[in-house]
Parts: sequence; C-alpha cells; structure tokens
Amino acid sequence: MFRGEVLVKGLEQEALDLLPFGMMFMDRDKRIVLMNRYAADRFSLKSDKDIFLQDVLQDLSMEPSDPKRSMQFKLGDEAFAAQRFPFFLQGQGEGEVLVFQRASELQEIVEELDFYKNLNFDLKAIFDISYDVIYVSDGQGITLRVSSACETLWGYKEEELVGKSVYELEREGVYYPSITRLVLEKQEKVSMIQTTKTGRRLKVVGTPIKDDEGRIIRVVNASRDITEISQLQAEIELLKQLTESYRKEIMDLRSKKEFEKEMIYRSEQMRKVVSFSQKVAKVDSSVLLLGESGIGKEVLASYIHKWSHRHEGPFITVHCGAIPPLLLETELFGDESAAEVKLGCLEMAHEGTLFLNEVDEIPPALQVKLLRAIQEKRITRMGGSTSVEINVRIISATAQDIEQKVQSGQFRKDLYYQLNVVPIAIPPLRERKEDVIPLILYFTDQLNRKYGLKKKFNPLVLKKMQEYAWPGNVRELQNMTERLFVTTEDEWIHEEHLPDHVNVNVKEHKGIQIHQIMPLKDAVELLEKELLQLAQKRYHSTTRIAEVLGVNQSTVSRKLSRWKGKQ
Repeated sequence: MFRGEVLVKGLEQEALDLLPFGMMFMDRDKRIVLMNRYAADRFSLKSDKDIFLQDVLQDLSMEPSDPKRSMQFKLGDEAFAAQRFPFFLQGQGEGEVLVFQRASELQEIVEELDFYKNLNFDLKAIFDISYDVIYVSDGQGITLRVSSACETLWGYKEEELVGKSVYELEREGVYYPSITRLVLEKQEKVSMIQTTKTGRRLKVVGTPIKDDEGRIIRVVNASRDITEISQLQAEIELLKQLTESYRKEIMDLRSKKEFEKEMIYRSEQMRKVVSFSQKVAKVDSSVLLLGESGIGKEVLASYIHKWSHRHEGPFITVHCGAIPPLLLETELFGDESAAEVKLGCLEMAHEGTLFLNEVDEIPPALQVKLLRAIQEKRITRMGGSTSVEINVRIISATAQDIEQKVQSGQFRKDLYYQLNVVPIAIPPLRERKEDVIPLILYFTDQLNRKYGLKKKFNPLVLKKMQEYAWPGNVRELQNMTERLFVTTEDEWIHEEHLPDHVNVNVKEHKGIQIHQIMPLKDAVELLEKELLQLAQKRYHSTTRIAEVLGVNQSTVSRKLSRWKGKQ
C-alpha cells in the first residue's frame, strides 16, 4: 500500500491486517511507511504519496525525549487511546510504531481482565478450602497445581511439587500409591487410600478429564485426610457395639410392651412363661407349646418369632386340625402337578418361622415326610422332582396329651422328639385367676374404642367372672365379654346380665331371695342395703366402698347414714 512497505523486513501485511487494533510504522521523519488495515480504514488512507503523522493527527504532540508515550485522540465521535514505541527500520535507522485502539474497547478489556482476576482469586480460595488437598496433573502426569494444604499433608510446598512428575514423586515416597498414575493406567475414576511421607492417611478420589477424542488431558485428585478417623476406629467400633446393645434392649422392652398389650397377664405363672419364652427365642431350637384350647398359644408363638433373629423373616401358621389330610400335604410341601406351581408353607417360611398348631392332628404318613424335611432341611413339592433347600424354625402346639398319642402309636416318637426340644406349658386361665379381670377390662376398653361407648362392668360381675373356671380359657373369656357388651343396653353390666352357668354364688356374698311381690322401689332399696352392708364389712372406708361400687363417696355416706338412722 505504501512505498515504505518494503522497508519493514519480516512483517507480513496479511498478518498485520488481522490485528484487532491499529498499527502505523514511521521513519525518523515521522513519515508513515506501513500501516495495517485497521489503521487505514480509520484514517481513510489509500494514497501512495508520502504521508506524515502530523497530516493525519495535526494536534498530536510528539515529545522525542519520552521513548514510550501514551496519548489520546479523536476521529469524529470516536475516542482512541494510543502509545508510541521506538522501532528499528532496516535501511532507515530508528523509527517509531504507533499502536492505537478504541478507548471503549480498552475499557471492556480492562473490566474483563478484572473479572478474570477476581474469578481466579475466588477459584483459588475454593480450591484451597474445598478439600484437604486438590491435586491437578496433565495427561502425562506432570503436576500443574496443588492446593495450599499440601505442605501439612506431604511436607512439600506447592512450588516444590508443581512441574514434577507424579511417577517421580511416587518413587521418592512423597505419596503412595500415586492416584494419578492409577487413573492414567486404568483410564477411569479411581478411589483409594493413600499414605504420605509424613505418615498421614488420605482418602483420594482421582477423576480423569478427557477431550473430545477421549484422551486424558487432566487428572484431578480430591483428597481427604482420614488419619484421625483411623485413630478413632476403635472408639467408633466400641460405640457401635454399645449402641447395638442398647438397641436390642430397647427392642426387647418394646416387644415386651407390645406383647403385654396383646397377651394381658398379671400372674406370676405367666410372667415365668414369658420370661422363659424370651430366652428360648434367641436360639433356633424347636419349641412345643402345650396348653388347653383358647389359651393363646399362637400369640405366644408369634412373639417368640418377633424376639428371635428371624424377626425380619416370615411367620407362617398352619392349623393342622382344620385342613383335610389329603390337602395338608399340599399345604405344607406345595404342588407342581397343577398348571400353576403352588408353594408350600415350609418353603414360604424360609428364613423365618413355621407355626404348626394342633400338630398332633398330622396323619402318620405325613409325619414321616415332615420329619425328613426338618432333618434334611430340604423339601420336594408334590408332583415335582427337584428338592428345595429350606431354613425354617419350627414352633408347634397342641392342646392334647401328645405323650399319650406317642405311646399309643398315633404320633411318631422320632418326630415328637424332634419337635419337643424345648417344651413350654401355658397354664389354663382357671389356674391364674388374677389375669381374668385385667383381661376383661382390656377387652372392654377395646370394644368401647371400637363402638365409641363407655360401658363398664359392675365390680360384683367382675368378681363372679373371676371365679368362673373358663374351660375355653382366654378365647371364651373374650367372647363372653363381647357378648355381655353388645347385649346389655345399660351403661353398666350387672349380675343379671350374666348367663346362668357363670352367675355362681360367692360364699361371702349374702344372696337376696324374694318370696313375695313387693314394689320395685322397695326391692331396689333392699338390694342397695344388702350390698352396702356387705361392702362395709369388707372395706372400712367409704371412699374405698364408693370406688368398688362405682358410685360417689357422698352417695355411700348418705345411704349408710339413712339406714343407720332407721335401725
């Protein structure tokens, strides 16, 4: 473009034209010998005549004493910032080069530089505090950057590590193993414990950063110092053991509480049964529950299961006496002969407990198969050929004299011994009468909650029910309580509501016999008098009498005073 273009050796016009700022080269007389496209466009210079800097910037002051001068000028409405530098022109001696840029563009560059400077500062702060150590290497294992905690963990400052190969540092024992080396070898993320030269233990996660072609260009290791954690392992293990011990105690107490809610007892006999059952629950020995019908054998069996280590497994119940003999085998062992395979209860109870109620009702032929299944811990479904492994605890129950059945040959002796490893006898309700009233109150409370009522039992009714033998045990007691509850319209359930077979006389109670018709009011008064006199003989406090009879103390005092005055 200009004559002086040939004087600047080594500068290519095309390269200069790509620059995003203006450049003008001048000889010692300030004649422009070369400029790039950015400068030519801004000054609209296209002539090949000699052009001096003063021709295009007439007001520009040029002091030769300052080798590097900054200045500003305007072209129309645009402001520019410029600098002049000494420059050697071949064949022309010393000259100058003027470099200029829009002032607005320079301001943007300065602001962007400030932004990146602040961002770099923030990232460095995060880099130093995010983990105990962050370690960055390139794709050849050369250390690029390490956070400031490296001196504490490895005994080396950042500048002593940067630029060194991880292979070299590993050989020197600075750390072992080198997680970066493992990442580069495996070409994938690696997590491992690393030991340092200073004796620290680090949990390190090495992550590869790959380019578009899948080559590793960076490896970033995030490390966490676990030295103190390792030292605390023993204490933590001890705390875990203590916690587990406390958890078991709490679970035992909770199970006992739940048990007491479902199987109400206050007698010493039942307390011993429950305590023994809790001990037996800790082992896998077979248990045989003995007791009359309706006594709660299935409830106790379910809690032995809940107290055992099998509590997360299934609890399966089979009522052997309620299933026809031909179907009982299918129920226990399953069936493959049908279109759809039926699993048996032995198989369904795997890893859990199988409760065989009325076990004495199992047919002799099936007893042999059951004994083999228990001993071998394997079963074969009916119609099948493949045996299935089972891990089942057996709890059985009977209301009959099973020993007599063994002696008579109705029940196999070897199966009896297999089931009767730990026998538990549950006493009948008539032998633990102190449990009767708590059970009645519990059943009544459940019914009141269910129906939204507030029915109560007269104390004399409770007393008579306590003295009854209850041949059907807890089941009969529960059914009788519900019967009285639903058939009595009054809020209070009295003696007249009891059925004849329960309404027995109590020796210390004086019965009232009516031999003639009398007004109902007189009959009620006579009954109240007899009842209060009886209560006064047994309890010497009107407060206690009122509590037992379910009335106010003032009512008791008033009636006693009235009858005393009539004597």
